[in-house]
Amino acid sequence: MSELITVATFNFAHEIMVLKSILDHEGILYLFQNENLIAVDPLASYAYGGIDLKVHPNDVERVKEILNNLNTNLEIV
Repeated sequence: MSELITVATFNFAHEIMVLKSILDHEGILYLFQNENLIAVDPLASYAYGGIDLKVHPNDVERVKEILNNLNTNLEIV
């Protein structure tokens, strides 16, 4: 089995909510490492290095494209 690759790191649990929905919709398997720990204690984010998004090597390019689209097209009102 191939190892998962870290594609991005987030500081807080609320930052990954939209991304989780998109990844589920696209059928991409993922792991958010430290998600529960940081959801319980947000200040632990700095101690543990944040929430790592890990995906299969075959999905890395697609996930990077999704992240890029989120960064350029997401408007917060």
